[in-house]
Amino acid sequence: MEKFFASLVGVNDAVNSFVWGAFGLVLLVGTGILMTCLTKFFQVTHVGHWFKKTIGSVFNKNISGHTGKKDKSISQFQSMCTALAATVGVGNIAGVASAIVTGGAGAVFWMWIAAFFGMMTNFSENVLGIYYRRKNIDGEWSGGAMYYLRDGLGAKKGCKWIGKVLAVLFSIFTLLASFGIGNMGQVNKIVANVQSAFKFEALSSIVLYGEGDSAVTLYSAIIGAVVLVLVGLIVLGGVKRIAAVAEKIVPFMVILFILGSLTIIGVNYDAVGAAFASIFKTAFSPVAAAGGTFGYLVSTVITQGFKRGVFSNEAGLGSSVMVHSNSKVKEPVQQGMWGIFEVFVDTIVVCTMTALVVLTSGVYNLETGAVVEGAGTEATLVASAFDTVFTFGGVNVGSMFIAIAIFLFAFTTVLGWSHYGTKAFEFLFGTKATIAYKIFFVAMVMSGALMTSSIAWDISDTFNGLMMFPNLIGVVALSGLVVKITKNYVDRKLKGKDIKPMLSVFPEVEEEVMQYEE
Repeated sequence: MEKFFASLVGVNDAVNSFVWGAFGLVLLVGTGILMTCLTKFFQVTHVGHWFKKTIGSVFNKNISGHTGKKDKSISQFQSMCTALAATVGVGNIAGVASAIVTGGAGAVFWMWIAAFFGMMTNFSENVLGIYYRRKNIDGEWSGGAMYYLRDGLGAKKGCKWIGKVLAVLFSIFTLLASFGIGNMGQVNKIVANVQSAFKFEALSSIVLYGEGDSAVTLYSAIIGAVVLVLVGLIVLGGVKRIAAVAEKIVPFMVILFILGSLTIIGVNYDAVGAAFASIFKTAFSPVAAAGGTFGYLVSTVITQGFKRGVFSNEAGLGSSVMVHSNSKVKEPVQQGMWGIFEVFVDTIVVCTMTALVVLTSGVYNLETGAVVEGAGTEATLVASAFDTVFTFGGVNVGSMFIAIAIFLFAFTTVLGWSHYGTKAFEFLFGTKATIAYKIFFVAMVMSGALMTSSIAWDISDTFNGLMMFPNLIGVVALSGLVVKITKNYVDRKLKGKDIKPMLSVFPEVEEEVMQYEE
């Protein structure tokens, strides 16, 4: 068995290195650059418009108002919150710290670059998701990469089977990733952080199995059971319940984290200038804290920035499209703009806050590019940074705050990914069969709480990355269509031209959504 696992780890490491290596990252960022150029830098030239149509209209009842009980769709704001629930996760805290520790402060700059172009990748995915969506037998919208691969790419001459095969592969990769990176891995992080921040010796001293740091205790099992019940109550209620919870938790957790971060940054305001200077300087001339050639260091800082940026906002993986497609929205471009806003909040706002907390609090040496002694590892670096300000009477309130933040971030990630997995399962096995997936997904929460090996996490990380290949093939192949739909919208809404709207590839769907209010 040990030989089998050793072989499995070896194969997974090789595939993972390819998926998340230079080729995969260049493909991801390259697609973003392509879509940015083809749409004439839409995220910049129409920045006022997409801000107005997203967060600027959040109090418009047609944007954030709940749909009726009989209507299986969700509001545009709910779809964005649910998508953010899945993307704003552990990567926004531990992931950013890891990028800085491994690639230096300059990795943050490349994270911004990945996000800037990723905005248009996410925009394009959502435009295609809405354009090719349809309703399932329960009257719920179903959309995502699998649909625009099968019905979009597959409709091109000689590409019928290519589209079908890629659609199935995307669904399989999504399904497998949902159990790992979208479930067990997140729950495992929840358990570890709660146990670390909130000591309960009476329970943690009772070891169920294992030994040392990898021991599974009664405390682990109890935390896992609580999370399982909470996830079960929400996930089994369907997408409307998931969205209802997400729209309450996501704004709260993001605002709370930003306020906490701004407090740290405010206390250390005199270090802000040096932090930004370090980000821009070491993006092109990294500090050799761990040694290495200049070329190697530059490669590392760029790779870490791109990789963590993509990990954070998931632009290009085709994941969030599945929930954006559930939105009661009329215009594909409208939901595309929510995709731009999603990436903006996730990376430009939340990840930047995390980076500045680390770089201004003194836990990271800007001169040497090394973690200050006693500040812990990359996994606890942000918590240590918060403790520099939020420690009262010897109690590390900052660590507790980060533990709660990670709990909320990871918990909502589980909720979002449950929907992704459900839609992938629905595509493969039909709508009626999805209840079996949901039950199994909830049950796997306990496995995450009791998991001691990182193999499941590592493999799911690979499947998560593999999702991007079929998805990006679809986006690039249908890039011309994205441009046409975007131009159609701009001509009608911004230039006042009287032309037929492009709302759906299916005439019957277009007729239905024409009745939607904007």
